Amino acid sequence: MPVRSMTGYGRGTAAAGGLRVEIRATSINRKQLDVQVNLAREFAELEPRLQAAVRGALSRGRITLLVDVVRSAAVRRQEVRVDEDLAAAYHAALQKATQRLGLPDNVDATFLMGLPEVVQLAPPAQELERVWAVAQRALAAALKALVAMRAREGAVLRSDIEARLDGLEKRAAKIATFAPEVSRRYREQLLARLREAGQGDLAADERVIREVALFADKADITEELTRLHSHFGQVRVLLDGREPPGRALDFLAQEMVREINTIGSKANATAISHVVVGFKAELEQIREQVQNLE
Repeated sequence: MPVRSMTGYGRGTAAAGGLRVEIRATSINRKQLDVQVNLAREFAELEPRLQAAVRGALSRGRITLLVDVVRSAAVRRQEVRVDEDLAAAYHAALQKATQRLGLPDNVDATFLMGLPEVVQLAPPAQELERVWAVAQRALAAALKALVAMRAREGAVLRSDIEARLDGLEKRAAKIATFAPEVSRRYREQLLARLREAGQGDLAADERVIREVALFADKADITEELTRLHSHFGQVRVLLDGREPPGRALDFLAQEMVREINTIGSKANATAISHVVVGFKAELEQIREQVQNLE
């Protein structure tokens, strides 16, 4: 499965039997999948179906569907309905009120038809199914275009992430070459201070040797470097995988931040600190890109 961005746009149209449906689908970043549907009230029953179709195609992002349904005059005439029961209830209530108030009973059909909900332009159930049949085709076209755009942008993001990952691997390798020098330099500095203090004969003292060994153990960054290389490999596996990698890559980026921070604090050496700063700046760029991926 190609790596896909979470931003994109797609439009689809379909028509049949006097019905025309246009759907515009937009997508922006979001940690989870959130589907919003803007649809005329008379077709509100179709919203869950539209949402389900989107969930079957995408896994992350905020997706907004703008659905326009255009019906021919012939179709609209079939949708006009009069709620006769409601009109009768209105008429009975009005008659009762006019008698009680001593008013003339001049309620006519025109007046009744103008009362709320008496005349409705709501499609019957079978008409909803016809709209859904057309909307499905429009949605499929819109999602296809949306996914294609997300895939194109995802390819660009992938290339950028892979290039930056190469840079991280080089920086990690550079840190590894400096690591053995940390303990040696610490020992040399400690001995130099002892000589300056006139205590050079303590170089062979067991306490000094133990102090150097303790520092070397605390400054050892082998495990952190090993885990970093493991994370690098997992990133490449996820980018080539069959599932959307966004969430997993975001997690790995956070883990790499932890490892490089530990390396910076343990390896108390200027040369390593400079590389760590560059590593963290590059890693932050990767994290920003990963958060755009599905």
